[in-house]
Amino acid sequence: MHARLNQIVVDCRDPQSLVRFWATLLGGEPVDRARGWSHVEPPGGVRLAFQPVAEDKAAKNRLHLDIEVDTIESATSHALRLGATRIGETVTDDQGSFQVMADPEGNEFCFVCNRAAGA
Repeated sequence: MHARLNQIVVDCRDPQSLVRFWATLLGGEPVDRARGWSHVEPPGGVRLAFQPVAEDKAAKNRLHLDIEVDTIESATSHALRLGATRIGETVTDDQGSFQVMADPEGNEFCFVCNRAAGA
């Protein structure tokens, strides 16, 4: 058997709004689909789909996206302007740096820079 990752699906209250946040952040055109779903296919990435659910996010994510960037601070500033929230401070270790963020609905993701000086 051969399996291939087709898409990553995010539960959210407002798929049409959230897909536009991610499309602006990662590139690609937002697509609104039937039954309230939306998706974006970022260049060189896997499709992110957003499905409507009635409940708000209530706990820490069990899965999150790591998004590689050239500089953490410029990526963080851009995401903040789009409606994201910074969670904590930038962490730097021997592997590089990362900044935990939350999208406008509270779904956590990280900006990562694999150079210790990338913060």
